[in-house]
Amino acid sequence: MKRKKILVTGSSGLIGSEICEHFDKNDWEIHGIDNNQRAMFFGASGDTRWRQKQLEENLNNFMHHELDIRKRSDILELISFLQPDAIVHAAAQPSHDRAASAPFDDFDTNAMGTLNLLEATRRLSANIPFVHFSTNKVYGDAPNRIKLKELENRWEYDDETYRNGINENFSIDQSTHSLFGASKIAADIMVQEYGRYFNMPTVCLRGGCLTGPNHSGVELHGFLSYLVKCNIERRKYTIFGYKGKQVRDNIHSFDVACFVAEFIKAPRIAEVYNLGGGKENSCSILEAFQIVESISGIEMIYQYEDKNRRGDHICYYSDLAKMKSHYSNWEITRSLNEIVKEIVESWNRKSLIK
Repeated sequence: MKRKKILVTGSSGLIGSEICEHFDKNDWEIHGIDNNQRAMFFGASGDTRWRQKQLEENLNNFMHHELDIRKRSDILELISFLQPDAIVHAAAQPSHDRAASAPFDDFDTNAMGTLNLLEATRRLSANIPFVHFSTNKVYGDAPNRIKLKELENRWEYDDETYRNGINENFSIDQSTHSLFGASKIAADIMVQEYGRYFNMPTVCLRGGCLTGPNHSGVELHGFLSYLVKCNIERRKYTIFGYKGKQVRDNIHSFDVACFVAEFIKAPRIAEVYNLGGGKENSCSILEAFQIVESISGIEMIYQYEDKNRRGDHICYYSDLAKMKSHYSNWEITRSLNEIVKEIVESWNRKSLIK
């Protein structure tokens, strides 16, 4: 039987590489697009060539394509040539801080790159499942309007409507998003529109903190990974506002890849899901400090700046009810403590290699 093909953009990144590994184990032919733009965005600390090398050495059916998703003709040509059975779009300029200093690069990558992939897919076939990694930043800072209560180490929702987190009906309008959030909204809406207008099986996954041991965390992107890196290397971590009590939900890249596989097996038209660890896998920065210290045995070194990042969420975690109702075989398999433990072990290994 002919082996199925999957095309993964951002294949050397945390999520893209995890998806490549997952589908390789299921005997798919994997084609990855990545040009290491993360190193351009974040410098040497964001470089992912090491992960590309791992994929090329360890996977049975992987082929790397050094392409820029902003180059329309290249994308049209590759997708027409490969004729993939599924496409997962995990490439992006991922930092809302950096987007302000490079708005053209940000929009061209996040919005135009996504359009290039969608149109190339449609021209080949409107039946190909298209998985797009969006972001919870499409909601802008609107979640900050939810009534909150201040606990000892975290902020928490003080509104029963959000007892289980934020669902997909939450408004994306009339709020401050950052330029990154705006470019990701453009892509998100375009993916939905291609789904509805052309009856294509598309999905926008509005991620919270997607993380894991293969994350090349940097200060502007990769909350848990960067926090653990600072702890292991005894670097000073900077808390930006909200007393360090700002809350995020965290999901392991393995669980993300498992959901992508479930969607591709049973795709839906123009779907949207909030993808995160949910309330059980949520933590504040102060709580994350406590968890990593208990695992690594190293005390966090940090400083506090009484100014939050513009558009930053005070409290955000995903309501997973819709995802679980549509895909009952899927569930969160890695607890927050297990995730942090894996990240600690990973940074310890990297420090030994150095």
